[in-house]
Amino acid sequence: MEVLSTACPPFMVQRREPEFIAPSKPTPHEFKYLSDIDDRKGHRFRIPVIFFYPSKNDASTASTCKRGDPVDVIRKALAKVLVLYYPLAGRLREAPGGKLIVECTGEGVMFIEADADVCLSQLGGGDALKPPFPCLEELLYVPPGYQDILNSPLLFIQVTRLKCGGFIFGVQFNHTIFGGQGLYQFTLALAEIARGEVVSPSNLPVWQRHILNARDPPQVTFAHREYDVIMSDNNNNTLPLLIPQDMVYRYFLFTPKEVGALRGQLPVHLQRCTAFELLTACLWRCRTVATGSDSNARVRVVMAVDARGKIDPPLPTGYYGNTVAYPVAVSTAWKLRHNPLGFAVDLVKRAKSEVNEEYIRSTADLMAIKGRPIISTEGTYFISDLRKTPDEELDFGWGKELYGGHAIGSRCPVLWMASFYISYRNNKGDQGILVPVCLPRLAMNKFVVEIKSITTNIKPSVQPLQTKTSQLKSLIYRKSAL
Repeated sequence: MEVLSTACPPFMVQRREPEFIAPSKPTPHEFKYLSDIDDRKGHRFRIPVIFFYPSKNDASTASTCKRGDPVDVIRKALAKVLVLYYPLAGRLREAPGGKLIVECTGEGVMFIEADADVCLSQLGGGDALKPPFPCLEELLYVPPGYQDILNSPLLFIQVTRLKCGGFIFGVQFNHTIFGGQGLYQFTLALAEIARGEVVSPSNLPVWQRHILNARDPPQVTFAHREYDVIMSDNNNNTLPLLIPQDMVYRYFLFTPKEVGALRGQLPVHLQRCTAFELLTACLWRCRTVATGSDSNARVRVVMAVDARGKIDPPLPTGYYGNTVAYPVAVSTAWKLRHNPLGFAVDLVKRAKSEVNEEYIRSTADLMAIKGRPIISTEGTYFISDLRKTPDEELDFGWGKELYGGHAIGSRCPVLWMASFYISYRNNKGDQGILVPVCLPRLAMNKFVVEIKSITTNIKPSVQPLQTKTSQLKSLIYRKSAL
């Protein structure tokens, strides 16, 4: 088990004045409702995503080189693609009852041109690029006055030239408009036009958000335990964020060797579980041991699961709305610590297998009936799989990115309660699943011991981490949106 850290020299970024990029042709002025899956309160925030590109003169890493300035190329392509994706150039409004609507005003998305005095090779700290990225707020800038998601641009895009000739493409998007799959569809269309290969993208956008609205009458047919804590507390979701002190970040690289060692500990009927299920169970168990949760405390792992392929009839090709469900596995801390790994794997598999068409429709009905409750973070660990397949590379004309995905920064307020799975190959050629973990220092020391023990088939300790009362109090989870 390789435990990685990150280091990078500080750098300066000079930004031009932000500008609005509007569609290059007139578009309809109309109102478009979001679905009841889109506009849940837990989606009312912006997700940052970032792509790093090498110099176009580096023939070893850049494939199809396009002449010109990437800032200008992307700026012009953006105006063209917004003609088709014109709702993204509008503004989000809130109707009575909390329902969200996009007013298609054509005002445009915010675009920022920037230059950084750093080379791409310096950003990896001597290894392949991986989050959390330093100075992230300099690469994904949101001007003052635009913090609220209502009446603000739905996309903030920054293209930053690097001293070496490479560049960084960063985007922050309103999660109510789409998730990762929708963003990929939009950015792929943007890249196709930027390369100059097509006048219109190969996959045309489809709105039709009514498909995932609540039924009439609504029918909640699942327990939806991802919301049970928050609803039992009268939907009080405004508790302040209490982040433990002395936090540290570590990266854990799970190569096929570690995954095989974990799989070998399972009974025969569980050994065909996916790597996602296996690692989620392992991390959940080790984290519960490390944080020293009370034996009777309920601990939960919430997983982001895409239900797009489970809906019948299938969603229209080009649909770019949210389709993710958040099933949860629940256990007492004592059972999770004292049972074999297979116990946690079984809980994760059962929770994940619940997600089908009825589950996503039941979720939409729950949103309508219960006032769009958010997922509680009390006793909860969030897992999201951000691994990409080879066809998900984004080429603006300078070849594939060296890293493209979630822009996790060291100041990310939810990183200490969440982990993301990232495809990764280090400079030694080792390939696997990279998992960032953030914990208080004492808990991290215990977590490292647990992970190394379980991935080498050594019986791990099940003794809870001993901390002072003040440290235990600092581990209070906030009730907030994912």
